[in-house]
Amino acid sequence: MATLNKGGDENLIDNSSGKFRAAHPNHGAHPLRRRVYEIIEMGRGEDRASKLFDTFIVTLIVLNILVFMAETVPALEARYAREFFAFEIVSVAVFTLEYLARLWVAVEVPFLSRHTPVQARIAMATRPALIIDLLAILPFYLSHIFAIDLRVLRILRLLRFLKLSRYSPAMHTLIRVLSNERRALMGAGLLLVAAVLFAASGMYYIEHRVQPDKFGTVPDAAWWAIATLTTVGYGDVTPITPFGRFFGGIVMVVGLCILALPVAIISTGFAQEMNRRDFVVNWSLMSRIPMLADLDASAVAAMIPMLQAHNYPPNMQVLEPGSPGNAVYFVASGRIVRRSANDTRAFHTGDVFGTVAMVQGAQHGATYLTESKCRLLKLHREDFLRLEMTHPGITNHIRKLADERHDDMD
Repeated sequence: MATLNKGGDENLIDNSSGKFRAAHPNHGAHPLRRRVYEIIEMGRGEDRASKLFDTFIVTLIVLNILVFMAETVPALEARYAREFFAFEIVSVAVFTLEYLARLWVAVEVPFLSRHTPVQARIAMATRPALIIDLLAILPFYLSHIFAIDLRVLRILRLLRFLKLSRYSPAMHTLIRVLSNERRALMGAGLLLVAAVLFAASGMYYIEHRVQPDKFGTVPDAAWWAIATLTTVGYGDVTPITPFGRFFGGIVMVVGLCILALPVAIISTGFAQEMNRRDFVVNWSLMSRIPMLADLDASAVAAMIPMLQAHNYPPNMQVLEPGSPGNAVYFVASGRIVRRSANDTRAFHTGDVFGTVAMVQGAQHGATYLTESKCRLLKLHREDFLRLEMTHPGITNHIRKLADERHDDMD
């Protein structure tokens, strides 16, 4: 089974990748290292130790930022200087151990495990996340190695805040969007620079005679152009001639249009990235369901946009008696129990329920509860009927396999 590793890395963690490590002459079985890797890198939701580790590191990062801000308050610095320094020592020790542990387990990372241990750890150390980890602890050691005043390096302690990005999938999604749309964003940036130059030059020729102290040069006028195009409008520099005000109004409108471009580019890219992520997630979940895994590529492409993935905790009621049969549910993982007055039935990974009530437009006559953490794919009745008109083979396949599974107890 493949799992996306923590920190947003694009590597897939394959449980079968151990054979690559074993195949390398410099790699040997190391249960402790593997376990440390599972805790600090894989971050599986079912792993309690990994959840505790993540919570501890995130809490420590937040406390470091709060302490950094508190140290700038003279009264707090004078009163708690010793406590702040002790907290800094402990924090640096923890972050250093974390950094070294990540380098140690580098040989366990898929695609790095085929390298020698030294090569794998060098490759790991050059990753952006590890560079941030190093910069977060480096100021402390530099201030004790060099005999000069390096207090200015304390500002780098704020880089510890960036360590939180390792635990934020949304941050990694945004970074990927900015990377994918960098050319379009560069084009929008060049357009903004051109607008600033034209606005500054135009206002210079219009206003420099009546306001030589404010528009005496193009660089002086550029300050007004930037403030106007970005719609900030400080008001410290304004045109006073009629033509200057008219030209300024045009610059304001142009600024609104230009600034809307990066917003549109990022929002469109973010929507596309979310759609790609949902596609990957839904495809991964579909592959666990036999009746969906058997579909061909065109059928999968048609069905994936209609499926909604849902995560449920244990002891959660999914459906109750009398609820409308407006969807069919596919169990991607976990265990669902159907309880009625007459019997109890369990649904496991790969099963489907809700089919009869959904097709007939009837109500459910039983309660469906989760017995463990469950991931379900939900297909609404409207989408099912729409799919039936465009791809009848898919719905017939689902009906047939559902009948074979005797799903007639809804």
